[in-house]
Amino acid sequence: MSAAGTGPGLGRRRFLGGVAAGLAVTAGGTALTGRDATPAQARGREDARRPRAARPVLLGTYTSSGGAGVILAEYTADGTLTSTGAVGGVPDPSYLALSPDGTALYAVDEQQEGAVTALALPEQGPPKVLGSRPTGGAGPCHLSVHPGGRWLLSANYTSGDVAVHPIDPADGSLGEWTDLVAHSAPPPGPGQDGPHAHQIVTSPDGGHVLAVDLGTDTVYTYRLDTSAGTLSEVARAALRPGAGPRHLTFHPSGRFAYLANEVDNTAVVCGYDQGSGRLTPGEPQPTGTGEGTSYPAQLLVTADGTFAFLANRGHNSLTRYAVEDGGARLRLLDTVPVGGDFPRQIAFSPDGRLLFAANQKSGTVTVFAVDADSGALVRRGEPFVAAAAVCVLPR
Repeated sequence: MSAAGTGPGLGRRRFLGGVAAGLAVTAGGTALTGRDATPAQARGREDARRPRAARPVLLGTYTSSGGAGVILAEYTADGTLTSTGAVGGVPDPSYLALSPDGTALYAVDEQQEGAVTALALPEQGPPKVLGSRPTGGAGPCHLSVHPGGRWLLSANYTSGDVAVHPIDPADGSLGEWTDLVAHSAPPPGPGQDGPHAHQIVTSPDGGHVLAVDLGTDTVYTYRLDTSAGTLSEVARAALRPGAGPRHLTFHPSGRFAYLANEVDNTAVVCGYDQGSGRLTPGEPQPTGTGEGTSYPAQLLVTADGTFAFLANRGHNSLTRYAVEDGGARLRLLDTVPVGGDFPRQIAFSPDGRLLFAANQKSGTVTVFAVDADSGALVRRGEPFVAAAAVCVLPR
């Protein structure tokens, strides 16, 4: 059984400060014109007048465990988060995804009768719920938007199947599902009661859709018919029995992908053939968390492809890897305490300078600065409190 969530019946799971324009003030209080100010004083004047830029971040929670729904917040360059509200009416929105143009948000409704919800993201004002559609399965825990922006892909954990929904280009709303594919084979792995689809993503080149199934220890590769919204299986990658693959992320080159294996506490480097969509798993890599399983949740790779980070829920840590050989190898560097309990999901800020961790059991989000040269992680500020936070989506 996955230790991922706690949804019911699922068994798992922004003050501008400064002086008058054209003036700088010395420590003794003497006013200097822009012409008289030294370069350093001029820079200080400009810095004082510049507002602290704040960017939006969205949080997904378990409403069944006290979460407020989709939480709205802002973060600054120093990693400070501030709440700005919440959107209710979306039950257990445990995973969130943006449309390619950023005008719509999609959330899973991780309940027994699974659904996906679309929300409009206007330039001004709060998000607006556009409506929900059933996924055809139970316990959806992951979704993603196909790069073309016309199809929403979702993974139903409890029922072990994946779904496709059309997206209306006019407003981002969803239509009824156009395909539902069950992972009926191979048989479940050791200790599993059936298939458990945990993630569905599109390859970087856009040619294939990959679905990671924890229950069958398999990654399925599909082609998406972008006219009909149907999936056709073209390949399967088998992990060792009992691995429990959970989440996959691609190296920027598109030639390699990395899998977090929840059950056997490993990470696996996989070769990826863009032509066939075939994934070829390599040998399991250690997570640096010691014996037993720490329920690895998710891997992230920096945009330049030099470092990777893994969230370990049981160990409450982030593993840092050096990415070597053009993406073909992960070298374990260290683990860093996450500063919370059960880091369910991690995400980079768009500029890659910050890493956010949503800690499910402590109901917090912790933020780290990412050193571009060494990949070192440095905690920034105090944890942001958000009950049952399980997904963080910085924009």
